[in-house]
Amino acid sequence: MFTVMIIAVIVIALAALLYLGRGRVRGGGGHGLKRRFGPEYDRAVADHDGDTKAAERELGERVKEHGSLTELPLSPEVREHYVTQWASVQEQFVESPQKAVTEADALLARLAGDRGFPDGEQFDEQIAALSVHHAHYVQGYRGMHAAARDQSGTEEMREAMVEARSLFEALVSEQPADPDRRDASSRDDQGHAPWALTRRHAKGSST
Repeated sequence: MFTVMIIAVIVIALAALLYLGRGRVRGGGGHGLKRRFGPEYDRAVADHDGDTKAAERELGERVKEHGSLTELPLSPEVREHYVTQWASVQEQFVESPQKAVTEADALLARLAGDRGFPDGEQFDEQIAALSVHHAHYVQGYRGMHAAARDQSGTEEMREAMVEARSLFEALVSEQPADPDRRDASSRDDQGHAPWALTRRHAKGSST
């Protein structure tokens, strides 16, 4: 009888460990997922018409599939190449906003691919993987991807590129995702927003 009780205790303990292990794989439950995904959590809930459990299942699957992804480093030369290309695209925006947004979208897709994320031609899979590791920045990329394919207004395209720049900088600088960097990353060394001049030019005003 004593042996049976010991076996029963062991079985219960193993079942509890298995349950907890599954919870960790899925991102630590609802609270853990909300903390990890931030605004992406709220977006997933909205996409599921307020069904929190369905949203958490989706986010848990993202963690399960992409959580173990290791971001690849960039060589100094490749990093500088991307920085130069992004600056060039920003300059193009004044004369050709649609072309600039399209090129920036392709540039960001290539950068994510070079960092080890799924290929940019599989956008949904790439954005899902990015959301696991850079949840606070992916909405900007999603918006720019949409702007590159839609006939958006100049202001909408400008805002999309401004938002997408946060993800670009997180990937090109190889810094861990930190939402507190968002405001700082959108300004230059003198503390000026780099797109302020572009906005005035787009509206036809002089400096």
